[in-house]
Amino acid sequence: MARTKQKNKTEKKRITFKLEAAEAKQAILVGDFNSWDERKHVMKRDNKGRWTKIVTLAPGRYEYKFLIDGQWHNDPGNDQMVPNTFGTHNNILKV
Repeated sequence: MARTKQKNKTEKKRITFKLEAAEAKQAILVGDFNSWDERKHVMKRDNKGRWTKIVTLAPGRYEYKFLIDGQWHNDPGNDQMVPNTFGTHNNILKV
C-alpha cells in the first residue's frame, strides 16, 4: 500500500510503494504516472523480502500495478481498483 507525506496541496508528494514478495527476483512499479514504462521504477528488496519504491507525484488520481517476475499483480494493500482495457484491474491511488 502506498503512503503519502504531505506538505501542501499544490506541491508534489513523496509516495512510498511497498510490497511483500519474499520469493520474487524482481519487482517493478508501473502506472500511468510513468507511462506504464517497465524500466522506470524498479523496486528495491530488503533482506526480509519487502520491496519498496519512492516516487514523487503531483496531486491527482493515478492507476498502477506491480510487475513481479514478469507477471502483473495488484497491490494487496490497496483494495481501490478500476477495470482496465485488458479485462483485469488496476489499483487507484489518490494523491
